Amino acid sequence: MARSLPQRRKPTKAVIPARPRVPAPALQLPELDRLIHERIRLGIVSALATNASLSFNDLKRILKTTDGNLSVHARKLEEAEYISCLKFFEARVPRTEYRLTAAGRRALSHYLDQMEHWIRLTRDQ
Repeated sequence: MARSLPQRRKPTKAVIPARPRVPAPALQLPELDRLIHERIRLGIVSALATNASLSFNDLKRILKTTDGNLSVHARKLEEAEYISCLKFFEARVPRTEYRLTAAGRRALSHYLDQMEHWIRLTRDQ
């Protein structure tokens, strides 16, 4: 019969209680407009802010995105009344054109002010 060796016990270490950590005061950042903050939607309103209007294909090319992705994000901005959408035919070809509304321009301006505030706060740290 095989004889088993007695098992050694590992020496126990003294447990030193951890000091409670005092968190640094949280940086108070402004709440961003979540509707505009998403990359494609920010791209749409920014592109429209610098152009009187843009077609669906223009926006798709500028933002390098797919038809479906652009369509979903444009619809969200349209529902919020940040952009307007005009659909028409040009030489029997359907066209969709977008414009930034006054509400959209105000929302973008407010968003940019918030981002500038964030930048100032983080640079001052």
